[in-house]
Amino acid sequence: MTIEHTALGAGSTRVIERSGSQDVDLFELPTDEIQEVYKESGALIFRGFDVSDPTRMHSFAEKFSTRFNRDRLRPTVAGSDGYVQAVLEGQGFVEPHAEQANSPFRPDALWFCCQTPSKDGGETLLWDGVRVWERLDEDLRELFETRRIRFFQKYEEDKWQLFLGGDATLEDLRNTLDALDGVSYFLHDDRSIYLEYVVSAVVTTKYGNHRSFANSLMTERENTLGDAMALEDGTTISDADIGRINEVMMGVTEEIPWQPGDLAFIDNSRFLHGRNPYNDPGRRIFSSLSFLNF
Repeated sequence: MTIEHTALGAGSTRVIERSGSQDVDLFELPTDEIQEVYKESGALIFRGFDVSDPTRMHSFAEKFSTRFNRDRLRPTVAGSDGYVQAVLEGQGFVEPHAEQANSPFRPDALWFCCQTPSKDGGETLLWDGVRVWERLDEDLRELFETRRIRFFQKYEEDKWQLFLGGDATLEDLRNTLDALDGVSYFLHDDRSIYLEYVVSAVVTTKYGNHRSFANSLMTERENTLGDAMALEDGTTISDADIGRINEVMMGVTEEIPWQPGDLAFIDNSRFLHGRNPYNDPGRRIFSSLSFLNF
């Protein structure tokens, strides 16, 4: 079988739809071909394959993954070993961000499945960081090529164990963090950790070795410790520069108009994602975060 796919919009995201010669179960699609289309496009939407059950998403993701990560804020789904989570936080607009790019625990890929789309808005938004980087003004490109950005996070014990495992000890935590570049930290008596992470806003994609402006710069400015976020020398990033970046991003926005049973597979080294605002409390989207095996 040769996988057939179409463009979602003007970007690189591809839609693989169950129809015609492709009228097969999701698990019958050839894994190697999915991998090749994913490497080229960076984002895939599987439509018509009935992935409304989030544990089905997790089972499919396992075919492509070595291990999974978790979001520290989202509730977990029963029967998923804690690695499928409901996307329930807020109903407002979510700015562009790469998942957990503000920490050293950044996963390779995001998986989303739609059980019930919102009746109004709520589309997941995608921004190809490669396209963003190509379109940034030269002075901004020089700024982010030469100066890294600094994030601050605080993790309670039960939160850092989401990344390292529930039986992880303080020694495990120290060994992990001491081996990571750009990380400094302070351990509190209550076993919580205050972490500083210095990293480039520009990453090399996992596939194709492209330069990609895929980071958490936009969202972290609004978070609890966002006031401390700056360039590594402490210089803040001006509102004017943020506005210029945002203008470029809005020019390459792609929308996923969710349908029941849709599944999205997104390269977290290449794409940023976000969300349109919505009012429908019945919206049900689920997520998994994974490290890939190819």
